[in-house]
Amino acid sequence: MNTKARKVMIIGTGNVGASAAYALLNQNICEELILVDLDQQRVEGHAQDLADAAAYMPGMMTISTRPVEECADVDIAVITVSGGALKPGQTRLDELTNTARIVKNIVPSMMANGFNGIFLVATNPCDIITWQVWKLSGLPRNQVIGTGVWLDTTRLRRALAQALDIGAQSIDAFILGEHGDTQFPVWSHSSVYGSPIADVYRRKTGQRLDVDALADKVRRHGFEIYARKGCTEYGIAGTIAEICRNIFTGSHRALAISCILDGEYGVSDVAIGVPAVLAQNGVQQIIELQLEGDEVAKFNHSADVIKANIARLP
Repeated sequence: MNTKARKVMIIGTGNVGASAAYALLNQNICEELILVDLDQQRVEGHAQDLADAAAYMPGMMTISTRPVEECADVDIAVITVSGGALKPGQTRLDELTNTARIVKNIVPSMMANGFNGIFLVATNPCDIITWQVWKLSGLPRNQVIGTGVWLDTTRLRRALAQALDIGAQSIDAFILGEHGDTQFPVWSHSSVYGSPIADVYRRKTGQRLDVDALADKVRRHGFEIYARKGCTEYGIAGTIAEICRNIFTGSHRALAISCILDGEYGVSDVAIGVPAVLAQNGVQQIIELQLEGDEVAKFNHSADVIKANIARLP
């Protein structure tokens, strides 16, 4: 990785791509930000607008546009392209066909032109597209990741923090599985400094924690935002920035992201949300949890749903 000038390419400058670019800029995460979009007028407009904002930031950041094929020097390529807006009643899985066709045109072209960085997939359905990018690229699995359930995990921690009046950074709780309807919280490994979440909640509120209701609330949260404003952008932008920062700094921090499994959790040849340690080469290691009770069945069901949709790829 080029540590002298950290370069991030954002492929697709719709709501998510533009917001991600602004988050990367505000947090001073890279030295060069490269925007790619088929709509040349829009992408140039975003670049000029971001350059104005960059003038108020510490340090210097170069913001440019270029064709996606000019990618050999890029450290992280963030894929935010979308196959179209969801209609009422649809799920993230309904975005698959159109998004997959776009990705099928982009990735081989990048590989043919020397890309050897890290792909970060932030488009839906995240896990299936992450697997597709991995297959199309031929890169080692550590270099292809998806934003996965890290945003869902952040939503879970925020909901618990509000209920417990405890800072979210003190809560160790997270989601596993698909970034979609089959995701689930891992309550067997959720705690506040070692004290089980349910016990802390009971002592704080005098009530039993309704884990099913909370899981459903977190699962539906993105769709509620979508229903109100027609998109989600700022939360996923923050997720992208967080993942990029941890890669560039080689933090060795574990985040719940979409990774390609090769026997972990008894599953292979699928991308799914699991805790993974990030370093400058991408995924340093995947953390295997000892799931309890029905968590194993939930994880396997989530993996089966993802695999069934991988089979639908054009």
